[in-house]
Amino acid sequence: MIFQSKTQKRKAGAPEEMKQLIEDLRLTQGALDRAQSNFEQVNDPALVDCYIYELKAAQMRYQFLLRRVKQYGI
Repeated sequence: MIFQSKTQKRKAGAPEEMKQLIEDLRLTQGALDRAQSNFEQVNDPALVDCYIYELKAAQMRYQFLLRRVKQYGI
């Protein structure tokens, strides 16, 4: 029986997973742009917190996906 390391397993499924990660990264960048725009245009003080959380969540997701992409050496 041949054992594969986690890195080897990751690289074996890399093309399909990379496509998905890049697509998720692109979609998250759009969500980040929209959240930033909404935050900058909000007039209602009650919505400020909502847009801050939305912006922070999009930033955190983007950073997570970026780290995952970098694991593949891109």
